[in-house]
Amino acid sequence: MARRCEQRRLPTGGCVIRVVLLLLALLPLRLPAATPNLAAALSPPDPARPTAIRQQQLRELLRHDCGSCHGLTRRGGLGPPLTADRLQHQSSATLIATILDGRPGTPMPPWRGLLQPAEVAWLVALLQQGEGSDASP
Repeated sequence: MARRCEQRRLPTGGCVIRVVLLLLALLPLRLPAATPNLAAALSPPDPARPTAIRQQQLRELLRHDCGSCHGLTRRGGLGPPLTADRLQHQSSATLIATILDGRPGTPMPPWRGLLQPAEVAWLVALLQQGEGSDASP
């Protein structure tokens, strides 16, 4: 094969490229047997559900940033309580808009530049389920 590559050498090391392309072409034939959940591993994450790492970051944001005004237990402070019983009468869309755009004339800042709408929707669902109402969400 070396002699054949010398005769047909491409300016960018064509022999190496051909071998790599051949190996890449054969790779999918072996991969499914090695990883039975290939479809699950390669499927994109649900955009409406943050990754586990991002969920932990959002919980920390809820604890520290939201908690600084709404109370560390989210039972109220400078801002109103963020407990499930207080939020059950609010629509998710209203709560999401409030978080994303803030409340003009109040200390509630807009979070649109820091949080994605799907992340805010996840936080709102967490609060509405009562998971963010204690000191350890």
